[in-house]
Amino acid sequence: MFLLLPFDSLVVNLLGISITVLFTLLLVFIIVPAIFGVSFGIRKVYMKTLLKIFQWATLRIERGAKEKNHPLYKPYVNGIIAKEPTSLEEEIKEIRRSGSGKSLDTPEFELSDIFYFCRKGIETIMDDEVTKRFSAEELESWNLLSRTNYNFQYISLRLTVLWGLGVLIRYCFLLPLRIALAFTGISLLVTGTTVVGYLPNGRCKDFLSKHVHLMCYRICVRALTAIITYHDRENRPRNGGICVANHTSPIDVIILASDGYYAMVGQIHGGLMGVIQRAMVKACPHVWFERSEVKDRHLVARRLTEHVQDKSKLPILIFPEGTCINNTSVMMFKKGSFEIGATVYPVAIKYDPQFGDAFWNSSKYGMVTYLLRMMTSWAIVCSVWYLPPMTRQPEEDAVQFANRVKSAIARQGGLVDLLWDGGLKREKVKDAFKEEQQKLYSKMIVGSHEDRSRS
Repeated sequence: MFLLLPFDSLVVNLLGISITVLFTLLLVFIIVPAIFGVSFGIRKVYMKTLLKIFQWATLRIERGAKEKNHPLYKPYVNGIIAKEPTSLEEEIKEIRRSGSGKSLDTPEFELSDIFYFCRKGIETIMDDEVTKRFSAEELESWNLLSRTNYNFQYISLRLTVLWGLGVLIRYCFLLPLRIALAFTGISLLVTGTTVVGYLPNGRCKDFLSKHVHLMCYRICVRALTAIITYHDRENRPRNGGICVANHTSPIDVIILASDGYYAMVGQIHGGLMGVIQRAMVKACPHVWFERSEVKDRHLVARRLTEHVQDKSKLPILIFPEGTCINNTSVMMFKKGSFEIGATVYPVAIKYDPQFGDAFWNSSKYGMVTYLLRMMTSWAIVCSVWYLPPMTRQPEEDAVQFANRVKSAIARQGGLVDLLWDGGLKREKVKDAFKEEQQKLYSKMIVGSHEDRSRS
């Protein structure tokens, strides 16, 4: 029989004590507070400390670069081309005046008009306001992550040691801790919802289901060291309504679900995600669709309408953009969820990229790689605003209503309100966009011709 040597026995005992202490700290300072929805303020102290370190590191980089005459890269927050909000007609008038000196009313077509479209095309290529919404938001300051700043290089020994210490903390301490918490939260979610699912329908089941979901989502939030500030909680979504929010990351779901109780909408998956979905639907009436059903707009609309018409059912959580945008803007909302006549509860979500980039570029990173990047960041800091409920006006169609809700979310979150479809992330520009410019120019020419005929 193998006997442990005294030294080996000491190592085993120390390892056992360390694991016991770790799980005790997890239970006392993270899991139990998550169950009751309280916080000891440790994460906020952690955030303030990081801010001071980031400020010092940024100043040190700028000073070191100045001493060595290295140019500093500065991101263009508002684009690289200065543009004035003018119409097609006004710009062509200006080109004609500066070129031939003729006014717009003189010819039906001027060769100089071509320069307007040439310039617009070049501007669009150089400063594409669509494509840049699908890349990580650039930072002016350095947050000790080499993936977030182009100015990172050897500046001084102290700065390099600080960066190396940060790598050890993030990968050797925070990452294992976060993985343990994520595993705990997901395991409790699957187990808890499965058990609750066997209870008969009633108030007891609803009460337990709500608190099991909230508890597990709060544990998962702490697995990302998420620091969330919720504003205007009196406007939180209510039963029988639809909650719509801008979409930056898959974790938008747990950010909102850790403060409210929602019915999720989505496609049925396999693997681990499928296990979680099957467990959740036992305890709560979520709306899951088969792969073949997702493309059937009428079926989706009917299922959603049936859900919201029952005022006892939870509000549906929907991200109408249909894809993740990089935390700088809001793109076109799909009109489907605005056609069913339910009360809409808009929510604006804005992340602070100083501590970690929450944007998921699904065309560049898989889910596992993305989660690894999230869990090796310093923290996820964001603000959530609950806006007053909105209803469709009698004179509005679904598209106008969707645009009104989108504008309200963009305005509250400090985001750019764009009319482009997020589907352009993977698809070519639709012919309708090209035809729109052609129609504007044609209308301008034909309109001026008709005006001259009447005169």
